[in-house]
Amino acid sequence: MSSAVQKRRPQTAQQFVLEELRRAITSGELKPGDQIRQDALAARFDVSRVPLREALKALEAEGLVVHHIHRGYFVAELSLADLEEIYRIRELLETEAVRMAVRRMPDGTFETLEALQREVERAAEDGDVPGMAAANRRFHFTLIEASGMPRLVRLIATLWDSTDAYRSLYYTETAHREQAVHEHRAVLSALLHGDEHAAVRWLDEHRAHAVAALREVLDLDRG
Repeated sequence: MSSAVQKRRPQTAQQFVLEELRRAITSGELKPGDQIRQDALAARFDVSRVPLREALKALEAEGLVVHHIHRGYFVAELSLADLEEIYRIRELLETEAVRMAVRRMPDGTFETLEALQREVERAAEDGDVPGMAAANRRFHFTLIEASGMPRLVRLIATLWDSTDAYRSLYYTETAHREQAVHEHRAVLSALLHGDEHAAVRWLDEHRAHAVAALREVLDLDRG
């Protein structure tokens, strides 16, 4: 196991496995519908089957994996209706969070967003899909957390968790990465001018473009 992984390793084996499995799913390393092979993962993470099973149960509760009797665990797949419902709920909750964030905008928040946007753009240019997905999430949650509403942030985070594997599919296409970069820049411009309506409008477009692209992916999978 690499020293980088060892440095990241939390206090317990279960926490470590949970973090690594969640990262593999949200980065697209494990894709929707993929079978989770416990023997291989236990060997990869150098743990027994017990913490692995507990981590999988936790991920099942989060909706990231599903268990089929006699078949084992699989990365959860979403229907188009599921995806559209999740993004609609996100729209409702994130609109409130962003409005509050623009009104509060704690010191240093805008500068942090600018730095994260540079990370997003570097990853987009390099075609680094996991890197872009991670930087994109940090960008959005820096803004959402500026709302000062931690319960709302946790609700939104749960919705993001359930669709992270699909977000990585979206960033696979160069045009989608470029579109996301453009929309982030527009959001930053709106925030710089304290225009909450424009910030909300651009974030609505940002989500709408993602849903439209993912709708095509899911339609192809069904075909």
